[in-house]
Amino acid sequence: MIKTLKTVDSAVPIACWSCFVGHVNFTLFCPHCSKIQPPPGGDYYSVFSMKPRLNIDLDVLEREFHRLSRKLHPDRFALAQENEKQWSLADTALLNDGYRTLKDPLRRTEYLLKLHGTEIVEEHDTTKDNSRVPIDLLEEVFDLNMQLEEMRMARKTGYEDPELQASLTAAKKKFEGMLEAVDRDLRTQWKAWDEGDEPIRQTAQKAMVVLLDRRRYLSNLVRDVTETLGD
Repeated sequence: MIKTLKTVDSAVPIACWSCFVGHVNFTLFCPHCSKIQPPPGGDYYSVFSMKPRLNIDLDVLEREFHRLSRKLHPDRFALAQENEKQWSLADTALLNDGYRTLKDPLRRTEYLLKLHGTEIVEEHDTTKDNSRVPIDLLEEVFDLNMQLEEMRMARKTGYEDPELQASLTAAKKKFEGMLEAVDRDLRTQWKAWDEGDEPIRQTAQKAMVVLLDRRRYLSNLVRDVTETLGD
């Protein structure tokens, strides 16, 4: 399910609480007096001084994360005002959330899509809803679910079926290969989004929504087979 959101410009000028000089509201520290600021608006990319892209330099992200983490460490604010102590904790939580999101390629993709007007809503486990099965997988998923149920029943009775286990192992390997193909397609769309003009970005955005949905479905299939096999 896709919902359209209204995006907001993050570069809003505000006044520092300490020196009263104006600055944009996505900084953790005032660029004029270096005082810590309350949790900023804007987006995670701005916090790390990075351009909103899908292909990012992870080394730069990690260096900036560690640099800001050191500056925000609570020990640095042991003698500070109470509001600064609280902001150090809140800003640290924001920094950690931003780092986890941008470091993970799939979370980063979903996050950037949301920033640009698309919300991807995970309503339920797609493996339990045949209407959500990709059309090209309908027959395979039907057979797979039958085999999974057969394996579960066999396990309850203590019976081991080597042929059934081999079939499920092969299915797992096949779906893992499909996941790798989806990831390759996503990387292609990342490049198109990062380098393209607005029409190209819109096309890439729609393609990524479909790919993420497919990937989520395939991941659930692999998870179910893995749990049933007891791997």
